[in-house]
Amino acid sequence: MKQENFTAKLVAGFKCAPGKKQSIFWDGKTPGLGLRVTAAGSKAFIFETSLNNKTIRMTIGDPRNWVIGDAQAEASRLKVMTDQGIDPRQVKAEAIAAKEATAAAHTAQQTRETVTLGMAWNEYLKARKPFWGARHYDDHVDSMQAGGVKRTRSHKLTAPGALASLATVRLIDLTPELVTEWAKVEGKKRPGRARLASRLLTVFLTWCAEYPAYRDIVKSNPAKNKAAREILGKPQRKNDALQREQLPAWFAAVKQIGNPVLSAYLQTLLLTGARTNELTAVRWADVDFQWGSMTIRDKVEGLRVIPLPPYMAHLLASLPRRNEWVFSSPNAESGHLTDPHAANYRVCAATGLDVTLHGLRRSFASLCEWIEMPAGIAAQIQGHAPQGVREQNYIRRPLDLLRMWHVKIEQWILNEAGIEFVPVQAGLRVVNSGK
Repeated sequence: MKQENFTAKLVAGFKCAPGKKQSIFWDGKTPGLGLRVTAAGSKAFIFETSLNNKTIRMTIGDPRNWVIGDAQAEASRLKVMTDQGIDPRQVKAEAIAAKEATAAAHTAQQTRETVTLGMAWNEYLKARKPFWGARHYDDHVDSMQAGGVKRTRSHKLTAPGALASLATVRLIDLTPELVTEWAKVEGKKRPGRARLASRLLTVFLTWCAEYPAYRDIVKSNPAKNKAAREILGKPQRKNDALQREQLPAWFAAVKQIGNPVLSAYLQTLLLTGARTNELTAVRWADVDFQWGSMTIRDKVEGLRVIPLPPYMAHLLASLPRRNEWVFSSPNAESGHLTDPHAANYRVCAATGLDVTLHGLRRSFASLCEWIEMPAGIAAQIQGHAPQGVREQNYIRRPLDLLRMWHVKIEQWILNEAGIEFVPVQAGLRVVNSGK
C-alpha cells in the first residue's frame, strides 16, 4: 500500500477495504505510525515496529482525541525506545502498576485512619451472613446496635448493644487495654451478654486479620485478652429442669395462658426437647398429620424429621392457620413467634418454678430417663449430634422406632401431669383431671 503523509483530510477519508475486518494505512513521514480502520468505521492511531526480531504493535489513540502532530511525536518517542531495546508495552504496564500501587497505598492509609469497628462490623456481617443461621446473625446485630429505638410492646427504648460503645473506635486504635476497660464496664451491667459479645468480637478480629482491606490494620487480636477474660468470668452452668412432681403445676399454669399459640408452643417445647428457635420456625408444610411427623430445621444436620405423637398432634391441629407458620404471631414482622420468654416468665411466676426455655429442653432429656429411653433416641429427637463411632457411622433408626419411644415419653409426661388424653377416631378429646 502506498504511504502518504498524514493530513486531517486524508485521515478522515480512510476507509476499511471491502470484505476485510480492518485495514491499516501507514504515514509516509513518521516510521511506525499507522491508522487502523475497522469495518465498523472506528479508527485509531497505532505504532508498529520490530523488537528482538518480533513485531510489536501498540495503540496510540483515537484520531478524534489525537491531532496528527501529537500522534507523530508519540510514534517517534516509541521508536527511540525500541531502537534502544526497550519494550514500550512493558514500560506502560509498569507505569500503570505503579499508579495502581500508589492509589492502593493511599486507600489503605485512608482506611487505617478512618475505618471504625462499627464500619468494619457491617462489612463483616454482609460477608458472613450467607454462612450463618438467623439466630447467630441476630446476635451480631444486637451486640452492635446503637439502641434508642422504641420497643414493640413497651414505651421504653431499646438499650445499646454490648459492643455499641466500641462502634466509633478506629480499628487501628483497638488495643488489649481498651478491650479490658470495655469488659470492666459491660461485665458489671450484663455479664452474660458481655461474654457472648467478647466471643463475637474475637472471631470478628480474626476475620479482619485475614481480610485484605483490614489485615494491615489488625495484625494481632486485642480481644484474645487474659485480663478481659478474667473480668468477664466463666458462665455458670445452668441445671434448671422440671422435676417429675412439678409437671402438674407447670401444665396447669401453661394451660391458663390466654394465647393458645403460646400455650401450645411451651408444651411442644417440653414434649420435643427442641431448641427454642427451631420450633418458632416450623411451617405448616413441615407438619404431616397423616403420617405423624414433623420436619425441623436443625443447626446440626440441616433438617431432622421427628415423630408427631398424638397429644402434640392435637395441640398443633387446634392452632389457627393465619399464615405459613405453625406458631404464628400477627403482631410480629416475621409472622411467627420471636420472643416467647415473657409467657414462660408468667408461668414461672404463677408456679414458683424457675425454668428457662432452654430448661424445658433439658427437662425432656432428663424425663426420658424415667422410662429408660435409649440415650441415642432421645438425642436424635432433640437434634444432638451423634456421639461415638457406632452412633455416627452405623446406627440408622427409622421414624417408627423414634415414634414408639416418643409416644411413650409423651404419655408418661401426661400421666405424671394428671392429664388424661384419649385420642378417638371421630376426633381428639382431652380431659384434664387432678392426679
